[in-house]
Amino acid sequence: MTTPTDAVPDRVSRHVAAFNDAVARGEYERLAERFVEDAVMSFVGVPVGPYVGRSAILAGYREMPPDDTMEIISVQSESEIDTVRFLWSKGGAGTMAMRWENDLLAELTVVFDQG
Repeated sequence: MTTPTDAVPDRVSRHVAAFNDAVARGEYERLAERFVEDAVMSFVGVPVGPYVGRSAILAGYREMPPDDTMEIISVQSESEIDTVRFLWSKGGAGTMAMRWENDLLAELTVVFDQG
């Protein structure tokens, strides 16, 4: 089921807001706290990761900090998994597959649109 952006699940809205705030501040500790201790973050279309564990995720953000914020286009939700389409503020788009455990991210896979 696709969710209009005005009805985005709170857990997704909070994560995107935390991501955008971390990018603006250049501080990633609070963002990393949104992941379970043994979370996995991976990327498709860029040569980074995967990062396994909260400390590795934090190190990844510090070593290669993102320079772009995102805006949610749509969300498809099923149980503990949200599939989020987004736009980068500097252009381009992508998809995030987010698997949750108790309101924290257990797995985040980011796919960058090519072209």
